[in-house]
Amino acid sequence: MLYIWNIETIIDEIVQKHNLDITYEINNKLTAPMSFNVSTNTLTFNYLQVNGYISKIKVKETEENLVKIIVFHELGYYLTFKKHKHDLKTLRYGEDDEVEALQAEIERNAWDYGRTLVPEELVNAFDRVRDQDRMLLQGL
Repeated sequence: MLYIWNIETIIDEIVQKHNLDITYEINNKLTAPMSFNVSTNTLTFNYLQVNGYISKIKVKETEENLVKIIVFHELGYYLTFKKHKHDLKTLRYGEDDEVEALQAEIERNAWDYGRTLVPEELVNAFDRVRDQDRMLLQGL
């Protein structure tokens, strides 16, 4: 099991290595392992959710590397919103099909842009986690 300071260290190393202008914080009320808030430029994590998510992913990697993969995916949101100015009003006021399409595009971009940060030795694991994440979200 990884503790708060383990996860903070991993996040800090990645943020420093890529010279990203973001903050991070723990939030034990977060219902997801990690979340990136575009408005505040903050990566938030719940260490219990992170550990629970890791236990569901069936990829032969260390816990630390799996946390890195989760962080890279979340940083993909940062890069997505930095490169694309999505009309976020669509998420709030759009028709259901518009909202669904934009959410799918943002999610796809987050994985694609996050992958650009992944070191070569973790690319295959990142891709396997991405595939498993889709199945977990679909409840399979």
